[in-house]
Amino acid sequence: MKGRIFLYTELIMKLFYRTVLLFFAAFAFLAGCHDRGRGAESGGAKAPADAKAIAETKALAGEAQVPAGEARVPGRIISSTPSATEIILGLGLGDRIVAADKYSLELPGLPAGAREIDFFYPDPEAILGLDPDIIISGEHNVYGAGDDPFKVLGESGIRLLYIPTSRSIANIRQDVLTIAETLGAGARGAELAAAMEGEIEKVAEIGRRISADPSFKKKTVYLEISPFPNPVTMGRETFLNEMIGIIGAVNVFADKTGWIAAGAEAILERDPDVILTNVNFIDDPTGEIKARRGFAGIRAVREGRVYVIDTDSSSRPSQHITLALRQMALAVYPEEYASLKDR
Repeated sequence: MKGRIFLYTELIMKLFYRTVLLFFAAFAFLAGCHDRGRGAESGGAKAPADAKAIAETKALAGEAQVPAGEARVPGRIISSTPSATEIILGLGLGDRIVAADKYSLELPGLPAGAREIDFFYPDPEAILGLDPDIIISGEHNVYGAGDDPFKVLGESGIRLLYIPTSRSIANIRQDVLTIAETLGAGARGAELAAAMEGEIEKVAEIGRRISADPSFKKKTVYLEISPFPNPVTMGRETFLNEMIGIIGAVNVFADKTGWIAAGAEAILERDPDVILTNVNFIDDPTGEIKARRGFAGIRAVREGRVYVIDTDSSSRPSQHITLALRQMALAVYPEEYASLKDR
């Protein structure tokens, strides 16, 4: 049987957007296993790769055995999340994908015949029938539904590769490199990671100037990823918090850790200068925020500084986070980042 590899890098945020219960269930199993470390949380864009993240990525991803005589470069790929699929597409390997998750199939560049696979409750026979060399998976699948749903496939001789959840930009960079090396595209992966870092550095250079100016009042930001009645945001040890720091702003919930419930009272007390939302499943996300009881007194609402940022690039840990980063910068500091408007 051919060696097969599973790669997966993200918690599909759309699955927990609907209720805070689902959100915390997902976060609980991610936070409780294979901690990737904190990574860079300040304004520097070219932080060294997190050593713990690299070690644990390799531990999860690199120890599976390849059957004797099998080529290590895979030809047929199954990808189970949009972030991993975006990385594969960025490597120019989209034509190798034979199946993917529901949201990955919405991405341009996949072959028309690519099959949809349910990766919470995968059908082993259907997967085996596709004869994959590579299938992308991760912590979500192992810990989200109790027993590892891929255990039986591993026991049948399929090589399994799990990539931990990305909590920093260093983690995302390592994911790009790990996936690229696994797929035999190490050089292209290095180029893709370098291009991402270059785009981040263009923003970080301005952000550092903002942070270093003692006369400049740094803006405070509340970023919402799930709306009322169960609003969810994030604190430190998340790549979104790191991105807010890169642009020279301050996350109002930076004193918290990970993904958190944000009660109305806490938001009102923190009185952010700017409110960002990446919610895209209600008709008017900014209008909904402005209309909440008591929110008219928040500085961001009074001054009309409530903005939508791109959902996919702000929730998927891939090279495309640079789009969300630019949007965040322009929303928070439109004058300082005016040079990014045409990008």
